[in-house]
Amino acid sequence: MARTIQSLERAAAMLRLLAGGERRLGLSDISSSLGLAKGTAHGILRTLQQEGFVEQDAASGRYQLGAELLRLGNSYLDVHELRARALVWTDDLARSSGEAVYLGVLHQQGVLIVHHVFRPDDSRQVLEVGAMHPLHSTALGKVLSAYDPVAHSEIVEADRQAFTPRTVTGLGDFEGLLDLTRARGWAADVEETWEGVASVAAPIHDRRRMPVGAVGVTGAVERVCQDGELRPEIIAAVRDCARAVSRDLGAGRF
Repeated sequence: MARTIQSLERAAAMLRLLAGGERRLGLSDISSSLGLAKGTAHGILRTLQQEGFVEQDAASGRYQLGAELLRLGNSYLDVHELRARALVWTDDLARSSGEAVYLGVLHQQGVLIVHHVFRPDDSRQVLEVGAMHPLHSTALGKVLSAYDPVAHSEIVEADRQAFTPRTVTGLGDFEGLLDLTRARGWAADVEETWEGVASVAAPIHDRRRMPVGAVGVTGAVERVCQDGELRPEIIAAVRDCARAVSRDLGAGRF
């Protein structure tokens, strides 16, 4: 059996204790409830406070859950709500386009794939849920960079690697792509990340009209493009899917 880290166990127990009621707890309450020495409990509380997971009331000196922990919890719920709302629409998009569909969110200066619908044929495919895709070269990443200020600031400061000869790495040219994405409401990746692969993606907004993710279709260039241009019916289908998920999240019409 794998060994556990005692300090992490104690910190987790402390967070559960603070989450168990509405009132704030003092150091003595926490240490006695968990069977810890006051010095040990105070050290863990101080670390959790520095990370934003615990807050201390200045007047009473008592502790409560911090804003950072609540933010992480909301982020977890938001991603799962996004995926749940998108299930039916992404399945429909895969059927109508005949291609694989990806749902992505911003995570650690990249695109985290949180849902993947296989291309509806008998070909061998690998599930990519949990995979990280680049922000600057993929259609999903460009959409997030265009609509999400946090994603934009991160990619502007990042090293934009050239994956193929088509990858746009210069800041001025990249900003031009983001302006184009915002103007037309969708982004493309034609062999900018992987040779022979093309993608189209559009943004998903929540009830606050904030960008919470992107949905896109990915497939072989010869299927996604026709006569050197992205197929308009695929672009329309991706945008319709993004709007439908946004409406289900309470965003209304775009």
